Amino acid sequence: MGGRKGAGVLELAVLGLLHESPMHGYELRKRLNALLGMFRAFSYGSLYPCLKQLLAKGLIVEDRPEGPNVALALQSRRSKIVYKLTADGKERLQQLLAEAGPAAWEDEGFGVHFAFFSHTRADVRLRILEGRRSRLEERLESVRAALARTRERVDSYTLELQNHGLESVEREVRWLNELIGRERAEQAEQARVEDTGKTGRPAREAAHGRTSPESPDNTNKDRNMPREQRR
Repeated sequence: MGGRKGAGVLELAVLGLLHESPMHGYELRKRLNALLGMFRAFSYGSLYPCLKQLLAKGLIVEDRPEGPNVALALQSRRSKIVYKLTADGKERLQQLLAEAGPAAWEDEGFGVHFAFFSHTRADVRLRILEGRRSRLEERLESVRAALARTRERVDSYTLELQNHGLESVEREVRWLNELIGRERAEQAEQARVEDTGKTGRPAREAAHGRTSPESPDNTNKDRNMPREQRR
């Protein structure tokens, strides 16, 4: 189970990075290390099997250099292969980015999903953030209960470590609360702008009691004016 989750996270990371730009293997390894290394241990040995699977599925293609003098003596042939996303790969990426279930907000996958939030629908972003917060709030309750049970039976260093873990989770919950508030405000503003666009100018003017130049009131006033003034 854990291996399959890890493979799904790596697939999303590879497709997401290749969506930004085609890359050769060495560059992809560096980018993955920077992306995944913040959230979990990344094994370079898992990259090329993943690329092989994506190639077999037609989600990426290899752009190999042609000609006998292209490869340099000090560089491996593999490092010169550039990997590119296919149309099917882009479609698969959108499917992965639309997932908002537990796999997207667990420790294993949340960071990578968050890294590609700019390519993710607003409603999906909000569900992932709320799911992550809910999971961490459950964790907070568990940690607090464990602290209450063991506080008198552990040494000071163990207690400090437990408090550190508790503070880390509390800090992330506060961060999530800020993000969720911002997402909701942006979505509400977007909905307001769209609603205003659908309403249109004539309806807004009617709501404020404005009349058009061709209204009956203006016409009657015109008729009651002396002929000299109408000219």
